[in-house]
Amino acid sequence: MIKKKLQGIIPPMITPLLSNKQLDVEGLERLVEHMIGGGVHGLFILGTTGEAPSLSYNIRYELVDRVCGQVAGRIPVLVGVTDTSLTESLHLAERALAVGADAVVSAPPYYYAPSQQELIEYYEDMADHLPLPLFLYNMPSHVKVSFEPETVRIIARHPNVIGLKDSSGGMAYFHTLIQMMKKEHPDFSLLIGPEELTAEAVLFGADGGVNGGANMFPRLYTDLYESAVNRDMDKVLELQERVMYISNTIYKIGRYGSSYLKGLKCTCSLLGICSDFMASPYHRFRKEERDKVRQVLESMNSKVVNP
Repeated sequence: MIKKKLQGIIPPMITPLLSNKQLDVEGLERLVEHMIGGGVHGLFILGTTGEAPSLSYNIRYELVDRVCGQVAGRIPVLVGVTDTSLTESLHLAERALAVGADAVVSAPPYYYAPSQQELIEYYEDMADHLPLPLFLYNMPSHVKVSFEPETVRIIARHPNVIGLKDSSGGMAYFHTLIQMMKKEHPDFSLLIGPEELTAEAVLFGADGGVNGGANMFPRLYTDLYESAVNRDMDKVLELQERVMYISNTIYKIGRYGSSYLKGLKCTCSLLGICSDFMASPYHRFRKEERDKVRQVLESMNSKVVNP
C-alpha cells in the first residue's frame, strides 16, 4: 500500500478489449509496459477512461488481477471502485488488496445525486470498511454532483482518505483545494485530470496529473510534469503546445461525447499497442475517422504500425 504522498503522472488506463466479454490480454501487457517504460509514476485502472461502468464485473476483476500481477510492485496501482452499490465497491477493493493494488479510487454513486452531507456520510462509511487507502474522484459531469471544498476538508480528516483526483476542469475550484489542503492536510495528494491543465496545476501546487494521453505518449506527459516541477518554463511551453495539439485533434474527431476515448483507443491501435474495441454501448472509430487519426500521428512523426 502507498506509504508516502502520491505524486507524478498516474495515467487513467484504457481497457484493451477484444469483445464485451474478453480482454485483449496481449495488448494489455504491451500497454502496461509501454507506460511504465515512459516513466509514469503509477497506474489508475477502472476509471472513466477505462470504461469501468460499461464493463462486466468479471472483466473488472480479471483486469485488476492481470495488471497488479504484471506491475508486481514496480509502481503504485490504483483501482477504481465507483459503483451505485457500496457492497460491490468493497468487494472489488478486497480483490484489489488480495492481488497487490495500492489504493482505490471512488467517484460519488451515480443515479440519485447525493447531497453534500450524504457524501460525507457515504465516504466516512466507505473509508471505515475499505482495506486500502482511498482517493476521492471529483467527476461532476458524469455523476451529477461535485465535492464542495468544505466536504473534501471534512472527509479528508479520515485517516484512510489520502487524496483526490479532480476532473471538473474548474481551476478556481482546484486552486481553492490547494490552498485549503496544504494548510490542513499537507500529505493529502491533489491530482488533476484534464491534461490541458496539468502544467498549470503543478506549477501552483498540484501533486500530479491523471492524464489519459499518457496511454499513447507517456514520456510527453512525464516530461511535462518534471518540467513544471522544476519550473523550466521554456520546456513547459514547448510540451504544453504538443499536449494542446493532441487535445485539439485526436480528441475532437467525430461528434461524439466519447470522442476523447475513441481517439485514445484508435491511436493505441494505430501505434500497435492494443485493440481499439470499445465496450457497448460505444463503438470504435469508422475508417474515415481512423484515417484522420492516422494523419494526425503522421504529422507528429509517430510510427503507425497498424494501418
